Amino acid sequence: MRFLDCVSFKNDQKRSKPIIVILEVRTDLAPERRERMRNLIRKAGVARVEDLKSDLQVSVATVRRDLEALEEDGRIRRVHGGAVSMESRLEEAVFDDKANLALKEKRLIAEEAFKLIGTGDSIYLDGGSTVLEMTRLLSGRTDLTVVTNSLRAAAELSESGPRVILTGGELRRLSQTMVGPLTRAILGQVRLDKAFMGTMGLSIDDGLTTTDPNEAFTKSLVQEHARQVILLADARKAGKVSFARVSDLKSVDILISDQNFPAKTARALRKLGLKVHLA
Repeated sequence: MRFLDCVSFKNDQKRSKPIIVILEVRTDLAPERRERMRNLIRKAGVARVEDLKSDLQVSVATVRRDLEALEEDGRIRRVHGGAVSMESRLEEAVFDDKANLALKEKRLIAEEAFKLIGTGDSIYLDGGSTVLEMTRLLSGRTDLTVVTNSLRAAAELSESGPRVILTGGELRRLSQTMVGPLTRAILGQVRLDKAFMGTMGLSIDDGLTTTDPNEAFTKSLVQEHARQVILLADARKAGKVSFARVSDLKSVDILISDQNFPAKTARALRKLGLKVHLA
């Protein structure tokens, strides 16, 4: 228990003694509350102050004090209106679980990315959940050629839309993608106008990273054969680092993210020559 303040009140009688009220708050619950807050931010990747206030049933001032403490511990980074997780090593979720996270943001990113596809383009779609959202917009684009390692993307376009070429390779069940050195048989023979790609981690120092070395191999190979690499990544990916390195950020031409993307990171990316679109 710690004392916050003392407030003196006087009643209407002139000779009455002042009444001293001691205002106090419980601090023994702070570690437990901050741990809950840390977990909420870590799972979501990014969280707004108002959402944390509602989830934890505390005041905005308490949320801000707790965020300050977590930032000092290196667990989060505060951004305008909220916080981004700094928990570095990522574990990959099952695809369907991952696809349902930040769904509104992913759809806005997908719509922005769709605008970049030109008439007659040959495009690559990788296995990212945000890329899959964009794939769902392509059913009417019969003028396109799509190369993909994603079984989900191929299934989306199996009834109508662009011509579809699957890369082949080793099936990675967790991401529902074909990966590894065998993908070179197709990817080494094509030239792509645009590659639309996702990522598990996006860091200024470590570049693009993912959880699986074979996945990283295929992503890197795609970048070699695409005239333009367009990264679709919601704000939760900013500052994250996973196990297997794909490439440095200079291999990316355009990043499309959402409005929660950290402004400091966006500025750093622009200095590296990337175009940054926030949907």
